[in-house]
Amino acid sequence: MITTWLAGLLRRRGGRLLTAALTVALAVALIAALGTFLTASRSTMTARAARSVAIDWQVQLQPASQPATVLDAIRHTPGIRTALPVTYAHSTGLQTTAAGSVQTTGDAVLLGIPDGYRTAFPGEIRPLTGARDGVLLAQQTAANLHAAPGDTVRISLPGNADAAVTVAGVVDLPQADSLFQKVGAPPSSQPAAPPDNVILLPTPLFDSVTAHTKTVDPAAVTTQVHAARDARLPADPAAAFTAVTGAARHLEARLSGAVQVGDNLGAALDAARQDALYAQLLFLFLGAPGVVLAALLTSALVSTGADRRRREQGLLRTRGLGRRRVTVLAAVEAGAIALGGGLLGIVVAALAGRIAFGQASFGAAGLVPLRWSLIALALGAAVAAVTVLLPAVRDQRTTTVTAARRGVPSTGSPLWQRTGLDVILLTVSFLVFRAAAGNQYALVLAPEGVASISVSYWAFFGPALLWLGSALLLWRLTTYALAQGRRPLTLLARPLTGSLAAATASGMTRQRRVLARSVVLLALAVSFALSTATFNDTYRHQAEVDAQLTNGADVTVTQPPGALTGPDAGRALASVPGVRHIEPLQHRFAYVGSDLQDLYGVNPATITSATALQDTYFAGGSARGLLAKLAARPDSVLVSEETVKDFQLVPGDRLNLRLQDQRTKQLRAVEFHYAGVVKEFPTAPKDSFFVANAGYVAAQSGSDAVGAFLVDTGGAHQQAVAARLRERLGATATVTDLTQSRAGVGSSLTSVDLAGLTRIELGFAVALAAGAGGAVLALGLTERRRTFAVATVLGATREQLRGMVLAEAATVALGGLAGGALIGWVQAQMLVKVLTGVFDPPPSALSVPWPYLGLTLLATLAALTAAALYGGRGSGRPAVEDLREP
Repeated sequence: MITTWLAGLLRRRGGRLLTAALTVALAVALIAALGTFLTASRSTMTARAARSVAIDWQVQLQPASQPATVLDAIRHTPGIRTALPVTYAHSTGLQTTAAGSVQTTGDAVLLGIPDGYRTAFPGEIRPLTGARDGVLLAQQTAANLHAAPGDTVRISLPGNADAAVTVAGVVDLPQADSLFQKVGAPPSSQPAAPPDNVILLPTPLFDSVTAHTKTVDPAAVTTQVHAARDARLPADPAAAFTAVTGAARHLEARLSGAVQVGDNLGAALDAARQDALYAQLLFLFLGAPGVVLAALLTSALVSTGADRRRREQGLLRTRGLGRRRVTVLAAVEAGAIALGGGLLGIVVAALAGRIAFGQASFGAAGLVPLRWSLIALALGAAVAAVTVLLPAVRDQRTTTVTAARRGVPSTGSPLWQRTGLDVILLTVSFLVFRAAAGNQYALVLAPEGVASISVSYWAFFGPALLWLGSALLLWRLTTYALAQGRRPLTLLARPLTGSLAAATASGMTRQRRVLARSVVLLALAVSFALSTATFNDTYRHQAEVDAQLTNGADVTVTQPPGALTGPDAGRALASVPGVRHIEPLQHRFAYVGSDLQDLYGVNPATITSATALQDTYFAGGSARGLLAKLAARPDSVLVSEETVKDFQLVPGDRLNLRLQDQRTKQLRAVEFHYAGVVKEFPTAPKDSFFVANAGYVAAQSGSDAVGAFLVDTGGAHQQAVAARLRERLGATATVTDLTQSRAGVGSSLTSVDLAGLTRIELGFAVALAAGAGGAVLALGLTERRRTFAVATVLGATREQLRGMVLAEAATVALGGLAGGALIGWVQAQMLVKVLTGVFDPPPSALSVPWPYLGLTLLATLAALTAAALYGGRGSGRPAVEDLREP
């Protein structure tokens, strides 16, 4: 009997089963795709964090330890691939003679580099010019000394021990911050910047140069063991962090206090684990609504045939079939929908991965895709059971055979309308949002160096309750409008139905619950598409803003400290092909009280020609307004919020800063006036700094020396322009481009292929919007064929019947699109605010992807039109056929 029943369903209700299976397939595909992507992204974050570290561990030897013993112990530690000793010493200065002039520097650091170091740690030393081995000068040191390969450098050491060496090459130290860290010191005690002057010596030469110094003061020379690990890391960054930090502590304990481990790998994983949780939050915030919407869409499609199914089950029970057998037949229908939709969903997910990422597995390894496929299948089966089987079981227990055969619809307002649940949900959502978006709120809390990490999942209730409350409120408003708005509905239907306009309006009033369901589902689908697309586009835009803030412009040419390059040098750079504009940017240091801060001198009239300044970078005025103040009053200065708070400043206050006078080499007080607050600025640090008028700074300090040139390339060919500038400038300046900064400053979260994730989410959003707009309306119209048949018998023409269908479609489109746009916009605002932690800096305004929204609108209207035409075609069937159907 089961086979006969299933065959009959496929033959008579195949279209309905297929439509329900397609919606289940959407839910299954979305879960499988996003789940597999999330797992793969975590593995990507761990791998990226590991690759970003040149030296996994810097093991600092204590003065009383034996270097050979410690080195042997580290090399035999499980998980260590290689370990090499590096020695450090301090010099009181370097000196060289070039072109008849003597150049000297201040304190310098000497490094003793063993053979094979560059092979073992290829990311630590990057050759620029000259030989790759021998005596190597850091790029900034070479610029300070005006030295080149072949020049002689005299090294001054404590104890009047000088040595002369010949430079073999110039190198860059990309990870100088970690290379010269104070191992074991807290972050607040770490150096603000790596040393300006560094010289690398082969270990035998280093030992020879520092032999006398070591005799006089053994503590003047220190030793570190640089170690690279090859232990397999867990895919999850949090688990990898726990494993690496535990291994580091175990090494310290095993060597009984003889060493301290500078865990660079652990520090990188520490940041990555927070990004992994944010990725999980994005999965929940952006993916969960799509799954819920697919389930609601399935429920709506199934419920359109609820009366028909109830009558059929009543007929089966009348003919002697027991409740259990009827329930089994309902389970067969649910199973067919679940199995067909589930398998199709897995195929769709694999195709989405292939299209978006080039791999059906989304880059995940092992059994991850299979595991998520099984999870998605289970959830798809649950959706089918809840939407198909559960109503059947409920009807069996609560509905008599006679009532089931009559198919009498329920009357009266539902409980949630009578209790005002929609208003309650929206109120709670607002309260949760206010608390979640308040000051000092952190959605993800990951204390530095601590294994525990927490997420404020309660913040989900804000967007979730907003979504649900808005849907219920829209349902209430739609049913009220359809019940009380017969006159407007009549006016809407008159151009389409002519003399049947009043009857059409009355029909829509009677069918207000069915139409309200279609309106709400369409609105939820549109809101999902709009909020997801807006959030993703805003995220992409702010990632680009962050890269430009860090680099300063498309390409930035940074002068070495102490260089006296004037702004006129930019004219030579402007002739490089691809350069549109060159903007000089001063970089000085100024004391406010005892606090030393960065000071940036800008030309207020032209700074925006090379870089973008958003209003969110400032407080107390817009970017244009505060720059106008700098231009109108040259002694104006923009100050950080921390400084304003510390010194209790109000606009117009006099602020004396101490700058170095280039003429006397002494600090002198320069009077400025506080004009506003600057929070972010291109190339500036995250903490305190000043922005002032470059002309005023040059006049007061006696120097117009430039710290950097910001190069505008029109947003294109940054790498090519940067390469041309490096070829022209050589080692005299550092050239960076936006693509480098984008890779360097992007968190491990941004390293994930969010473009592919966006394509997946937005593709599903379009499908859901089209399904909500078209499929539900089409099946609803199909269920009302008898209504159209009665109208035909009473004399309605084919054009009038088609007009009745189009009037309903227009009502659904108008209510759904308008409601969805409003809900989606509010939802996007809330998502961006609650997930502020993923934005750096926070956006000044949402970035709206109008082309995608236009595509969504066209797809939705096309689906509604197709549904209306399908319903209109069905209304043209012979009335007798529809009237004969039960």
